[in-house]
Amino acid sequence: MTIIKKAVFPVAGLGTRFLPATKANPKEMLPIVDKPLIQYAVEEAVKSGITELIFVTGRNKRSIEDHFDKNIELEASLNNSHKTELLKLINSIIPPHVSCIYIRQSEPLGLGHAVLQAKPVLNNEPFAVILADDLTDSYEPVLAQLINQFTKKNASIVAIENIPKEKTFQYGIVDGKSIDGKLVQIDTIIEKPKPEDAPSTMGVIGRYVFSPLIIELLEKVNPGKSGEIQLTDAIHLLLNHEPVYAYNFEGIRYDCGDKLGFMKANIEFSKKHPEIGPEFIQYLKSLT
Repeated sequence: MTIIKKAVFPVAGLGTRFLPATKANPKEMLPIVDKPLIQYAVEEAVKSGITELIFVTGRNKRSIEDHFDKNIELEASLNNSHKTELLKLINSIIPPHVSCIYIRQSEPLGLGHAVLQAKPVLNNEPFAVILADDLTDSYEPVLAQLINQFTKKNASIVAIENIPKEKTFQYGIVDGKSIDGKLVQIDTIIEKPKPEDAPSTMGVIGRYVFSPLIIELLEKVNPGKSGEIQLTDAIHLLLNHEPVYAYNFEGIRYDCGDKLGFMKANIEFSKKHPEIGPEFIQYLKSLT
């Protein structure tokens, strides 16, 4: 049985949709209640059995590395103040059995280019890709759901959800043969088609599990008009070599690369937060 142990986190993007908040602070460090987006993504990966976290970073992303590193001064202060619960909290951000690797992407040349930067540490193994912008909320981690399907089919798989027809231009769109209602064998994948050109409303979201061949194909992808290497183009090539599947996952996805999606996530996660949840719900009721 193939075990997926590596996950790539492309975090080199500029986050322009959240300017000026992201001028000096990475969008992946924007908080949902009291944790940054990237921590939710890492927690999902760890719960799914991932033990090697590969962050593809860029300029002004140092705070991501700092967040997952030890902070000796802070730990000493918390220890001296006998704030043991807070000390335990920050020490549990990365479990001892999990390692972090940081790779610099010198230019933001597309998602495919970012994934390709991880080649030296992937060692020709299957791996996952997680986009922190897509915050998921589910009983079983979405990545774990994909890994289960990857294990069954021994083939690359992407997460999908049904999206409004008018929003197809914001997604990679797949079409194919339904296997069991949730699993689709992909026949075609198109990057951000206009609604009138979209073959379906099955939109790819930021969770993937790939066979090693995707790296070889990314090296062959021609950059688009903007000079970017698109992951969708490599998946399209992959279809010529082996089956690729899409999985309509169980759970809810919040598009936190979008201001409205980000605010919705904060509201929903605040309602479930153990410290503020009940009082926050009462506050929301008072508004209506």
